[in-house]
Amino acid sequence: MHQHMFTKACIFAGFLMFSVASQASDDLQRRQAELQQLQSQISQQQSSLQNASKQREQLQGLLKQDEQAIARVAQKANETEKNLNQVDRELTTLGQRQQQLDQLKSTQQKTLSKQLASAYLTGNHDYAKMLLNQQDPAAIERMLAYYQYLNKARMQAINSLKITLEELADLQQKEQAKRLKLNGLMLDLQQETKQLKQEQQQREQTLTQLQRVLRDKGAQLEQMQINEASIKRMLAQAAQEARENPTMDGLAKLKGKLKWPTKGRIRYDYGDNRSGGVHWKGITLSAPEGREIHAVAPGKVIYADWMRGFGMVMVIDHGKGYMSLYGHAQTLLKTAGETVSPKDVIALVGNSGGQAEPGLYFEIRHKGQAMDPARFCS
Repeated sequence: MHQHMFTKACIFAGFLMFSVASQASDDLQRRQAELQQLQSQISQQQSSLQNASKQREQLQGLLKQDEQAIARVAQKANETEKNLNQVDRELTTLGQRQQQLDQLKSTQQKTLSKQLASAYLTGNHDYAKMLLNQQDPAAIERMLAYYQYLNKARMQAINSLKITLEELADLQQKEQAKRLKLNGLMLDLQQETKQLKQEQQQREQTLTQLQRVLRDKGAQLEQMQINEASIKRMLAQAAQEARENPTMDGLAKLKGKLKWPTKGRIRYDYGDNRSGGVHWKGITLSAPEGREIHAVAPGKVIYADWMRGFGMVMVIDHGKGYMSLYGHAQTLLKTAGETVSPKDVIALVGNSGGQAEPGLYFEIRHKGQAMDPARFCS
């Protein structure tokens, strides 16, 4: 009896141990499956982030290409427009000269007409007959001198009229050539304007895709930090180059005396919060696309190219550690190494750097540190 009960107890204990072991094994397998699933999700998320980052970089590259293409076409259109204005001024000058020549021709024709009429009324004189008739030699000499004077005056009038007519003919040829050139330039400008619109449409498509990728606040902040790091690196390099050529007087004595680089209203002010503790290091002025941008002070261009987050950018060294920066331009009209003055147009307002609206981003820095541009510009 006792032996039978002991046997049953052993069987029950064995079953219980097997059940517990089986449950533990199931728990372990379930946890391992959960871990694998979590690892798979993490891997997918990392892959997704890598893909998003890769896509962002690709779109930034496309945006750079689009905006550089816009800058090239806009620069060409700007040059064509300048040539158009020049040809138009030359045509105006030619027109004024033609009016003067027409008046001169009319005066010369009247003078010559009077001289011919006077010669006709005086009649033709036979000099030999005058001598044979033994007229007073002194009178004959005076008469000959008078006729020589009249003949000389007539020849001068004829030559002057001939020169005027030749100049008029030459002027008409030049005017015709200028008008042909003007028509050609107008066609070029129309084609360049059309190409500019096409490039801008392409940019809009790229920008829409980029904004879709950057919708996440974290991605936007990361992008801002990358942009800020890019401009710091560029400015540090530019400052090094500027130190090698310390020839200018800086901006310290010009505080409150400079003109703004372009006309516009302030969209973002110096020190305004952007996102996640990032603040504006300069001022963004709203202005129409294509408006002229001037250098705020004499200096030397030390950077003129596309930069991530700022588009077409120009940096000017003013000496003594002072630099000014002009961003989001449609195109740049000066190149690195050129000297500029406040009267020079250095760029045109645009929306490069992925901006939705046209405007100018403007910074002033001293030894790499951003300063409020309003302290310098009145």
